[in-house]
Amino acid sequence: MLRLILMIFLCITGLTNVYGDTAIIVPDTMAERVRACTICHSAEDKAGRDAYYPRIAGKPQGYLFNQLRNFRDGRRYYQPMVILLENMSDEYLLEIARYFSLLQLPYPAPEQIHMQPEEIKRAERLIYSGNPDKDIPPCSACHGDVLMGIEPAIPALLGLSRAYIAAQLSGWRNGSIMRSQTPDCMSEIAKQLSDDEADAIAKWLASQPVTGESRPLSALLPELAYRCGQIIPANGGAR
Repeated sequence: MLRLILMIFLCITGLTNVYGDTAIIVPDTMAERVRACTICHSAEDKAGRDAYYPRIAGKPQGYLFNQLRNFRDGRRYYQPMVILLENMSDEYLLEIARYFSLLQLPYPAPEQIHMQPEEIKRAERLIYSGNPDKDIPPCSACHGDVLMGIEPAIPALLGLSRAYIAAQLSGWRNGSIMRSQTPDCMSEIAKQLSDDEADAIAKWLASQPVTGESRPLSALLPELAYRCGQIIPANGGAR
């Protein structure tokens, strides 16, 4: 943890040569400013502990802005992110979100995951049909028919690792992801999933190729927009 914080500090300052006193001139560009982000959220294939850091390039601007603000304001907690963002303004967080939303990088190949036929059937049913008996809407209803998200505030589900997806579902189920945020749509849904259902969803999503693009807000049914709290203010941010 201390090593990561030190790396973030060095990337943010970027002004002193750690091997001497020679000043280093760093271009004042957003690409340089966000190097602290790309230490973890790089475009490279993820393995080991890195599998828990999601891709943020190409994510909707409103979604990224929401998450940055949630970390800064204590509604979502991960210590390195809190330290990194604690003194940043909404305006600067929006700049960061805009930069990464426009960053188009190649997606990694799908993970090679063996699934039993019943697991595949279970995952596809939940992803495309949901489970009305348990008040679980299909994943595609909010994340789009090609699962690449809804602009400007709902993220893609494809192009993420199994480890990350499983960890997120687990966090929503045990309440460790979001704090004091109502409604917390994903927490309500994830708590209705069994262990087998959550595992099947994570496996299936991680094993799919990335195809298609995000959909506009008009593709989201009004009742689902309300349920998930994705109301978009006039200033372009997202609640």
